[in-house]
Amino acid sequence: MINTPGHRTSETESQRLSLNGKLALIGLIEEGVRLGSTDAPMVADLFKDLGDLVNATVSGSKVDRLKSDSRNNGFKILEINAETGENLGRLNMLYLKKPIPCYYLVYVEVAVPFRKRGLGNRILKAFRDFLIEKSAVGILDNIIPQDDPTFDIYTKLEWRSIEEVTGSPAINGDGLYMVYIPPTLADKDLRDSILRLVHHIKRRRPHIDMRDNELMVKRTIEEFKDLYSALMSYFEKDLESGENHALARFMFTRFMTKLLGFQRRISELLGYTGGESLQQIDLDPRVRRLKIKSYAPKELATNPLFHSGDKELWMHLDEALKQNPARSIEGLPNYRRPALKAWLEKTGATPTDPINIGDLLDLGFDPTRLKELTIDGTEHIFERMQPRMLLQLDERKTVLLRLAEGSPGKRIRNAMIAMNPPLLVIRDRGNGYVLRKKVQGIHWEEAVEQLQTVPELKSINASVKLDKIIQTTVRKAQDWVRSKTTPEEHALLDQFTFFVSWDFEANRPRIVIDPSGSFLESLWIA
Repeated sequence: MINTPGHRTSETESQRLSLNGKLALIGLIEEGVRLGSTDAPMVADLFKDLGDLVNATVSGSKVDRLKSDSRNNGFKILEINAETGENLGRLNMLYLKKPIPCYYLVYVEVAVPFRKRGLGNRILKAFRDFLIEKSAVGILDNIIPQDDPTFDIYTKLEWRSIEEVTGSPAINGDGLYMVYIPPTLADKDLRDSILRLVHHIKRRRPHIDMRDNELMVKRTIEEFKDLYSALMSYFEKDLESGENHALARFMFTRFMTKLLGFQRRISELLGYTGGESLQQIDLDPRVRRLKIKSYAPKELATNPLFHSGDKELWMHLDEALKQNPARSIEGLPNYRRPALKAWLEKTGATPTDPINIGDLLDLGFDPTRLKELTIDGTEHIFERMQPRMLLQLDERKTVLLRLAEGSPGKRIRNAMIAMNPPLLVIRDRGNGYVLRKKVQGIHWEEAVEQLQTVPELKSINASVKLDKIIQTTVRKAQDWVRSKTTPEEHALLDQFTFFVSWDFEANRPRIVIDPSGSFLESLWIA
């Protein structure tokens, strides 16, 4: 079996996988786990000869041109493909015919494992050669910071700033428009034409972004489908045997939680209509029946680590939890959020029943990500988090503590504002576990969903417009946080979460009804 140290077959599971399949499975294993688990059979199997395989794939790749969007809307693609047909990178561009022929570079993308191997430079050179062949101007956004070592990647290929060509700067967000003029047009006065092209690009920006989002969703769904196929291929023997293999459960759980996270994010994308449905991924019944496993099995385990936070609080934790954090935390009761309680009532399940992979798909979220714990009589919540998010968590904590210190008694639309920073962070089994105090509130988006879907709440909401009160209060709170953060901290703004006061027993928001207007009791920022 693959999760025993001596497991080997005449043809290893990874040998049946393509390079992209191998890389997809490796991507599911967090880096911190991989680095500490070189003796684990799966890690050794997947990484065997991987460097040579990547190098051979890159050296044998070629630039394929030119693929047009089937809808004839001006979008075209240059691709770098391996000899086996696997895509390693692509360049997306938009063709503008007037006032002069122009190709606007929307973005260049190189798959992560193949970066820093010259592919990006190759595809940009191919784009330049293409512009020369077509006698067309090229325009792009240089979003690379000036202090970045790769800032001059375009200037080395004879791209020039718009200001240099026209005498007028053209700023696009945080980027800078740059232009490539082919030799056949070098002696012409293109100032007015280029300024008009920039105007057309700005005017079409929403359409460009919508199309970009649509392509991203479609491509990512294809990647998920490929990843699922790789998982099925690698673990076919384990699924066929029907035995309870921790490694297979862990990998399929990782796959499903990433899929659900993607599903939540795409609903917010500009222009996304749901046309590219995740229902294209049809889970095998054997996979649906697998019990979830949210932390790495012992074959991939590293030593638990106290990451940061209140060491005094750490000392008050149960000794078993400190010795085996992941296993102990995952064994705690799930956070009793309204959506989970409703699902349990609907299915007849109990809070202690195990959750299967198929249950995650039905729920649309992972109910085991938040766990309840009482310490010295005070209720707390453990949140499971990917280790790569911990750096941003520390940065958010700094902001939250500053806001709490500088704004005691703060109210927004009469709601009392409070901060809920992390108290301590533990790393174990490929996860970060973040401890916070439990607040008497739920995430604002779940609150709005409850008001708009639960029959008992819909009638109240129709008369009082509670969802609008919540949305307006959160929006004002977001604006307030932005006003209190530095430009360097603005990258964190999307990471802050907002919880609104909620009566868990009655399953309704805690609202103060006042003749002058109703408002939330409290709002917490985490």
